[in-house]
Amino acid sequence: MVFKIIVCVLLTLIVACGWAWRDFESALHTPAVVGKPVVIEINKGDSFKQISDKLRAQNVGIKPFWFKVIAVREKAVKKLKTGEYELAPGLTLPEILGLFVQGKTRQYAITFPEGWNFKEILQEVENNPNLDHTLHNIDFEALMSQLGVDIKHSAIALDNCSIRCSSSPVPGVVPPASMQSPEGLFFPDTYFFEKHTSDIALLKRAYDKMQLVLKEEWRQKAEALPFKTPYEALILASIVEKETGVVTERPLIAGVFIRRLQTGMLLQTDPTVIYGMGENYRGNISYKDLKTATPYNTYVIKGLPPTPIAMPGRDAINAALHPDNSNTLYFVARGDGTHEFSATLKDHNLAVDSFQRKKK
Repeated sequence: MVFKIIVCVLLTLIVACGWAWRDFESALHTPAVVGKPVVIEINKGDSFKQISDKLRAQNVGIKPFWFKVIAVREKAVKKLKTGEYELAPGLTLPEILGLFVQGKTRQYAITFPEGWNFKEILQEVENNPNLDHTLHNIDFEALMSQLGVDIKHSAIALDNCSIRCSSSPVPGVVPPASMQSPEGLFFPDTYFFEKHTSDIALLKRAYDKMQLVLKEEWRQKAEALPFKTPYEALILASIVEKETGVVTERPLIAGVFIRRLQTGMLLQTDPTVIYGMGENYRGNISYKDLKTATPYNTYVIKGLPPTPIAMPGRDAINAALHPDNSNTLYFVARGDGTHEFSATLKDHNLAVDSFQRKKK
């Protein structure tokens, strides 16, 4: 009788162990996420049980006991990283734990297009709901301080704009109170980030990338350029960026402006006038606008404006540092996105007659 009881107990244990093993194997290999992706956020201080509950609340197919057993086996219980995760359909419990341990959080994207100015960047940042916002009504000087910008050791060297500062100020025009303007200092690109990344951390990445790109391009610059600092090149690059979206034309545009700087001619570029007009720009530039003195009106001031007027991309920076070396001094829009270049004022006037005045 005792023997029969022992046999029954052993058989029961064997069956139970077999069932448990199959159930464990199922927990290991059966997809826990079915249908559509699931988003879960692990917050600081969440216990393993709270994380399990969040998964179950999102209809992720887990059995808490086996989930804990797998986590213990993988030595993952104390290694789960905070953040927001997107769990794709088909993921198993070990794979989900792997994401949590590696911190492969859900990534969001924000794009700063080439040619945008700082106000547009700041607005894009402020409108992004996945960033933590700390820059409400911050002034430019405070922003630069938060970025940790050391101007004296910066590749951009804001306080050494020799071309602009060597020229006489325009009568009646008050230059910017501080050269520490953030304009143009952020590299245009698409940046990926985790939820709750701070706005200042994101801007710091864009700032650091501009520093890196500018340093790389400055090291390989052409000879005999009229720039003493990379910041001056950045200013011209921003003008080139706004003048044309045709990559092959950028060295040609840069060449015109370089030769104008070298010969003392006014740059006379409309994008700087528009930038100087600020909120007063309504889509057109009048003759009066061209004659109205602002620190950025290159129809009035000599040399470069005091700061960039937009964010230039690498192509525009490269063009400013590797300009075309022909003899052209003028260009006019053809109306198809490209430009006609001329070496003399006579030829330029003929081009204007051909491409501009005939339209009127």
